[in-house]
Amino acid sequence: MPTAGQPARRPAAKSKPRSIPPERVAAGRAPAGAAAVARRAPPTAADVQHEREIVFNALLPLTELLSRVVGSNVEVVLHDLSRPERSIVAITNGHISGRSVGDPILSGPKQDKGFAAAVQALSARGQPTHSIIEGYNTVTAAGNALRSTTALYRDSQGEPFAALCINADLTVVQMTHAWLGRMLDTTRQPLAARPPEEAPQVDALIEEIIADAVNRFGKPVPLMSKDEKIHAVEAMLERGLFMVRGGVERAATALKVTRFTVYNYLETLRSRSAAIVPKPSAAVAQRPRRRATPGSLA
Repeated sequence: MPTAGQPARRPAAKSKPRSIPPERVAAGRAPAGAAAVARRAPPTAADVQHEREIVFNALLPLTELLSRVVGSNVEVVLHDLSRPERSIVAITNGHISGRSVGDPILSGPKQDKGFAAAVQALSARGQPTHSIIEGYNTVTAAGNALRSTTALYRDSQGEPFAALCINADLTVVQMTHAWLGRMLDTTRQPLAARPPEEAPQVDALIEEIIADAVNRFGKPVPLMSKDEKIHAVEAMLERGLFMVRGGVERAATALKVTRFTVYNYLETLRSRSAAIVPKPSAAVAQRPRRRATPGSLA
């Protein structure tokens, strides 16, 4: 009890437990002693769709940008793997494979390892990381060789949803390489004549004549122009191919035309030859001789 003259003491107030703001708990910033940090909820379907839209919005202008850097012989294609029946959402230099926006993924080049990887990835989800399949060879429907690279994009659930493909047409490179090889090859020696008993058969000679005429242009037959095919026929004609039975048919097969087209090429060559033969001028044509008269010079 307080003595006389001392004020009475107030009882000590009981301390209340300090509360933690819920936003700090959700953000993982709770102080020591907190019960637990709230876990992050898994993304919803709307969240995943939003992720994909962000990636597509970034890749669409990149497709156009790459095409302006690499040139007209490189095709850049952006696929939406969630709709394989019309997967192409953007494409530049589509003349290389003959495709356009809205075409299916099955319209791509043959032997496409990127396509195979995309199919495997669609059948089994993986880690939410992107992957690159680089430096593999493909072939277009027209037979042109391509050098391809594919980037495969996955969402946060590990499911692939987009593919950016780059296909470089090697036709011009191969033609240039073949031409330079012939120009720079100084080691070739003329072949010695074979003994009569080892003379090649007619079929082997025909194949050699046709191959030499076709390969001199250094390009696939489907890419040869009409004039180049006429020059090839002219080379075969000069080596006597069409004097042999079946020569026209075999030339037509090699040039991927009909035998009637080969006959038309031969007629074109005959017309050209006739056009360059000089004709006698009217001024030098022989005049009728005058009959000599007495007293005149004969």
